[in-house]
Amino acid sequence: MTFEKALPLIKSGSKMVRTNWEGTELYIQMIPKTTFEGQPLNPYFVIKTADEAFSMWTPTDCDVLAEDWAVVDD
Repeated sequence: MTFEKALPLIKSGSKMVRTNWEGTELYIQMIPKTTFEGQPLNPYFVIKTADEAFSMWTPTDCDVLAEDWAVVDD
């Protein structure tokens, strides 16, 4: 699936992965708008890897143009 088709699913809470990732990437997901220390915190992406906790994630050009996005089933 393309990133354009994956994005609405990500926004609705789905976890997604690129099937061609060959590393320790398990999935990405979006953290919804919230507050931090009483201030608004905008939505952001995180990535879960097999060897770390969650990290911030920003899609690369390759991620945006890829057609290998898939939903991760819990």
